[in-house]
Amino acid sequence: MSEKGGTRMVRLGLETEIVDEAVRRRAVERFARQGIRLPTFAQLAEPERIPPRVLTAVAEIEPDEPHPLNLFRVHWHNDERGAPVEVPEHLVLPEALTGVRAPIVVALGDRFPMIRAHKVLAAYACLAPRVITGQFDPALHRAVWPSTGNYCRGGVAISRIMGCRGVAVLPEGMSEERFRWLERWVADPADVIRTPGSESNVKEIYDRCEELEADPRNVVFNQFCEFGNHLAHYLCTGRALERVLAYQRDRTGADLRAAAFVSATGSAGTLAAGDHLKELWGTKIVAVEALECPTLLYNGFGEHNIQGIGDKHVPLIHNVTNTDAVTAISDRSTDLLNALFNTETGRAFLVEERGLQPDLVESLASFGLSSICNVLASIRFAKHLDLGPEEAVLTVATDGAEMYATEVGKAIARRLSGRFDRSAAASIFAEHLEGVGTEHLLELSADDRDRIFNLGYFTWVEQRGVTLGEFEVRRGQAFWTGLRDLIPAWDRMIEAFNAETGAAEAP
Repeated sequence: MSEKGGTRMVRLGLETEIVDEAVRRRAVERFARQGIRLPTFAQLAEPERIPPRVLTAVAEIEPDEPHPLNLFRVHWHNDERGAPVEVPEHLVLPEALTGVRAPIVVALGDRFPMIRAHKVLAAYACLAPRVITGQFDPALHRAVWPSTGNYCRGGVAISRIMGCRGVAVLPEGMSEERFRWLERWVADPADVIRTPGSESNVKEIYDRCEELEADPRNVVFNQFCEFGNHLAHYLCTGRALERVLAYQRDRTGADLRAAAFVSATGSAGTLAAGDHLKELWGTKIVAVEALECPTLLYNGFGEHNIQGIGDKHVPLIHNVTNTDAVTAISDRSTDLLNALFNTETGRAFLVEERGLQPDLVESLASFGLSSICNVLASIRFAKHLDLGPEEAVLTVATDGAEMYATEVGKAIARRLSGRFDRSAAASIFAEHLEGVGTEHLLELSADDRDRIFNLGYFTWVEQRGVTLGEFEVRRGQAFWTGLRDLIPAWDRMIEAFNAETGAAEAP
């Protein structure tokens, strides 16, 4: 995190002024030549603000195409085909599936463009501020995206359509589908860097990035400490969930309240949506991790297969002292439910023997491993508080099952001795849905929050060069509310940047 010699911090994306005018000028010229226009954060939070002529042009582009216009789809308001929708697409899971009276409301991240996961929003939120402030030269620099899941895919996609080179750094044990996708999108096969281990091996990613930083052409966008990640989810994901709840209130006529927001920790970016909901409605914020690596819950460690949620450290952008509860879900549950939701045998069981609607069962393909984890944690918290039918638990499906197709066979072979039939489906449903209990859950006291907050010291101060003052200031809520001022400042800079490129007038 610090330059050699420790003379100053490498910036964490908190600038609202031009850092290097020459770098910014070169970026303006490059974007002008390539016709790249940047959306504002306000437009990504409320896509109806996007000019109609831009929306018309976007409609001509396929959502998975590496085209700059797909920047205007980097939000929650897309349908499955990339067409704009007023209300973010979501599922309300019934009691027949969850076993709880409280509605579990799940926003669907696989509606995002290019990577079909919401991490593309975080990637844009990290790169765009660096471009408009003159900290990143698309012609010279390489954007390095460390990740245990979808963030590196989002970074590679955003890099490509913003006219620069993206480098993915991720553990070698991640799903085959992720690597296949990356191979299609990177400029050079060498731009996919595999580090030792799997989901839990975050430090190994950091170590490789530190080596890459020795080359000044490499700029590392570390999602765990990039505050643009936090702010994009606070604004865009928070607003999306606000609209979803308002829609459900109108649709049902019920006085539905947002009792809780549940999200796996990961980089902690998505958890920022909970800050927005808490400010609106007093919604409780529940952080989720893997039971096999319960860092926040038990100061534990280990390895697991809930790909995309990260562990063994506390992200710098996690607003720990605003978090209300922590819980842990086993990867045995997510692995086996992935098989239940994404095999013909499992789906037939859910429809024919559990009475679920076929369209709902088909929609479960929108749940990847971390999405299933979020749903199970939502069920657990609803049981813990004995929530009723007017007390909704909000969560997100970060990605869909398409990134985990090969994981289904692995789970059946490893956990079911290679046999998956109706009997196995019934056992999985009974144990991992009906059997969700209230164990491995802690409502946080002030002391608990301080304990978790303090864990971050060892990563950020001792290992990554964050000063003690910069670390400690995050303990108070004034720091986090003060961050919000960056959003309108960045939007003004984006508008000025677009005006200089000429792209503000282009479709």
